[in-house]
Amino acid sequence: MTERTTVRLPDELVRRAKRRAADEGRSLTSLIEEGLRRVLADHVQAGERRRIMPRVSSATGGLLPGINLDDSSSLQELEDLDYARRFL
Repeated sequence: MTERTTVRLPDELVRRAKRRAADEGRSLTSLIEEGLRRVLADHVQAGERRRIMPRVSSATGGLLPGINLDDSSSLQELEDLDYARRFL
């Protein structure tokens, strides 16, 4: 069953759509219907995309030599030195 619907579209868009439909030898209705079907199909496909998980590091090790997490002042000093190196 089909339903009649009124839509408001910009004049330029309607002119271009009518021209395209005429060039393809079909009705404006069929052009609009195809466009709606494509948009709705794309939306469904976007929801079905497989989730991509980020890679997980397999690195081993620990802190660099000389770094003590219990000494906050030396950690701040290392951070300050690293910041200062950016400007040298």
